Amino acid sequence: MLNRQGRPTAPGEMINRGRETFSGNRALAVEEGLIFEIGRPDVTGVDLDEPAKFKPRLGGLERSAPIGLVGLSEPEAMRHYVRLSQKNYGIDTGLFPLGSCTMKHNPRLNERMARLPGLADVHPLQPLSTVRGAVALIAELARWLRELTGMPAVALTPKAGAHGELCGMMAIKAALEARGEMRSVVLVPESAHGTNPATAALLGYRIQPVPSRADGTVDPEEVKKHLTPEVAAIMLTNPNTCGLFERDVVAIADAVHAAGAYFYADGANFNAIVGKVRPGDLGVDAMHINLHKTFSTPHGGGGPGAGPVALSAALAPFMPLPYAVADADGVRFVEHAALSGGEARPFGRMCAFHGQVGMFVRALSYMLSHGGDGMRQASEDAVLNANYVRASLSDLMSLPFGNRVCMHEVLFDDRWLEGSGITTLDFAKAMIDEGYHPMTVYFPLVAHGAMLVEPTESESKQRLDEFVGVLRELAKAAKAGDVDRFKEAPRFAPRRRLDETKAAREPKLRWQPPPGLAAAE
Repeated sequence: MLNRQGRPTAPGEMINRGRETFSGNRALAVEEGLIFEIGRPDVTGVDLDEPAKFKPRLGGLERSAPIGLVGLSEPEAMRHYVRLSQKNYGIDTGLFPLGSCTMKHNPRLNERMARLPGLADVHPLQPLSTVRGAVALIAELARWLRELTGMPAVALTPKAGAHGELCGMMAIKAALEARGEMRSVVLVPESAHGTNPATAALLGYRIQPVPSRADGTVDPEEVKKHLTPEVAAIMLTNPNTCGLFERDVVAIADAVHAAGAYFYADGANFNAIVGKVRPGDLGVDAMHINLHKTFSTPHGGGGPGAGPVALSAALAPFMPLPYAVADADGVRFVEHAALSGGEARPFGRMCAFHGQVGMFVRALSYMLSHGGDGMRQASEDAVLNANYVRASLSDLMSLPFGNRVCMHEVLFDDRWLEGSGITTLDFAKAMIDEGYHPMTVYFPLVAHGAMLVEPTESESKQRLDEFVGVLRELAKAAKAGDVDRFKEAPRFAPRRRLDETKAAREPKLRWQPPPGLAAAE
């Protein structure tokens, strides 16, 4: 272990990483080192017998040197990871205003349901006769999603939003090929999520951007200018990423269909309209649904995710395998194209098995506990909260498309910071010192220096007032010229601000022992 001077510690010597206390700790705010710094290579929490002699089967690729992992005792390991968790910010610690991401509260009831025997311990290779309850749950979730979207088919296997986008666009491509058409262009509005053009490009389509008009929405006349026999689909988010409802969505859908193309709707913002609008009634052909954004399944940490895709009657025959069917013969999975029957022409599979069952349990638990009226109120509350934040800050912070009613998120830009020497990034870093995770910054790209705030329906008026109070005080400080407060932020976080440009260009992807440590060993 090294001290602050980079040399091995002497027996009994403590590491002083801070200036205010000998230990470097601040009461319960413990300065925690990397596991490589606090562990010892000669220690392990378990006893492993020496392996019997064996013949390597790695073709000469077996390790020739020690693996270099350090060991900790069980108490040390427990303390290390608990301390790290205390440095993390999540929805369980405070309001999480990330726009577009919808960081909403996950009711603990959902977690209890996901741990029920027969749901938590099922395996995808079990015989169908032993998992009929889980299959029935999957079919019931699909029924709720069909009702909420107004669309006749739902593919549940996609594992996330972008995976769902891929599924929807693959269904569109399969439908066009079935018509004998090889269209090559996908229209993507400038305000779209970045995954939209990436998904279309992955499938070999050429992207044509569609500019937004001055009010932040898409003009159907502009869409018509881009519609040619080569256009396969438009990928439109509604409500869009500026937090605005596309009021001409039906006219856009009609124009797209008249040109023989399909309407893909990015469902990332479904949280704003559940129970209020059915996308199928607007002319949508395919739409992925982020269960973590709309139906409160866990969000972040790399998964597991779930991105079901609702499909119109025109695309339903091309839904990927496997899918659940509930009919007079009961509930079952259709696993093979030959067993699909009717006009079904599945384009293939999105994954090996049936999707993320644990996420399905959580989502259905949320739906059943809220009911249709409760989910409608959640949408209304999400929109109300966002507009409360907008109205409370519009006198200090600028709105790129005017001070107009928004949906579930409100978009500010950086015009109000002009001449202050303070940037959007500086403002976001100062929020960390105040105990808040910053909002989404610099996205969407259609607003310069964007600050996208989504409070969600989870937050009470009292919590919103506290959040608004912090942002108002910071805005006033910025306008008053308190530049140092922002340029030095965060001052109170466990780590100070990075040189983000250098970190991106010269990333440190592997821990290296500081000078002196190797010699000491």
